[in-house]
Amino acid sequence: MQKRKLGKSNLEVSAIGLGCMGLSQSYGRPVDKKTGIALIRAAVERGITFFDTAEVYGPFTNEELVGEALAPFRKDVVIATKFGFHIENGKQAGLDSRPEHVKPVAEASLKRLKTDVIDLFYQHRVDERVPIEDVAGAVKDLIHEGKVKHFGLSEAGAETIRRAHKVQPVTALQSEYSLWWREPERNIIPTVDELGIGFVPYSPLGRGFLTGAIKKDTQFDKDDFRNIVPRFSPENRDANQAVVDLIDEFAKEKNATPAQIALAWLLAKKPWIVPIPGTTKVHRLEENIGAVQVHLSPDDLRRLEMTTSKIPVKGARYPEELQKLVGR
Repeated sequence: MQKRKLGKSNLEVSAIGLGCMGLSQSYGRPVDKKTGIALIRAAVERGITFFDTAEVYGPFTNEELVGEALAPFRKDVVIATKFGFHIENGKQAGLDSRPEHVKPVAEASLKRLKTDVIDLFYQHRVDERVPIEDVAGAVKDLIHEGKVKHFGLSEAGAETIRRAHKVQPVTALQSEYSLWWREPERNIIPTVDELGIGFVPYSPLGRGFLTGAIKKDTQFDKDDFRNIVPRFSPENRDANQAVVDLIDEFAKEKNATPAQIALAWLLAKKPWIVPIPGTTKVHRLEENIGAVQVHLSPDDLRRLEMTTSKIPVKGARYPEELQKLVGR
């Protein structure tokens, strides 16, 4: 597996990471513990060293799963987790990035992850009630205490990134970015490029849509988050299929799969971009890892971007109430 450094930091990770959220929530019934551990360890065996989780995934159960799965390999892997939500009675109940809340959350995450240090600690969503300088200062304290190594932000706006970076250097920004969500190219990617911050795209396969496995008539599990995402309504899936069809044509030219093209596109954009596709299946894991072997020339990139950008994507990427939490 190829390695990459996140921005100007010394944090080196595999070129493709593993997003672990889907093992515990959002995409239907969670996998059983044995299956989840086996999947995460299969990723380690195949060269993945970068694993992404959060206290709110589950809540808590995903961190516990990741901690147990990676305990035998702890010195060889990088674990990223996130803070910033208030959790009540086992459910997400609003934002909370107050410094007095962040520090006990870090302690609890350390225990669940079975580790003495968090490699990368992201603010999960910007909490407008708490100055970002105070949030960065709280993580800075944790870094000085040796409990955290690197500070990250998730779905933050450009100005917030700049303000936080002045207090505590931001190692990585995590936000959605893919061939069918290219909004970060306007302000976010130029900002992190200028500041030397790594970029970690989540949902790099469009929540599974860019794999080609989801059609207009696909029935999601009743607990699947995509049931409430406007972009995944049957009529919007039907309209958006044109994007997948174009990627599929391109993939055939390269003797690759649509998923591999979507990931290879991200890898080719910048050397400090590290996508974190998630999966519950080993064959999909192997397919995703195969993207590092797919070479896209500058001409390939231009052609792929030009053709896909001509197709307007139908539907918002989040329901309205969740859309309010991004880009702040």
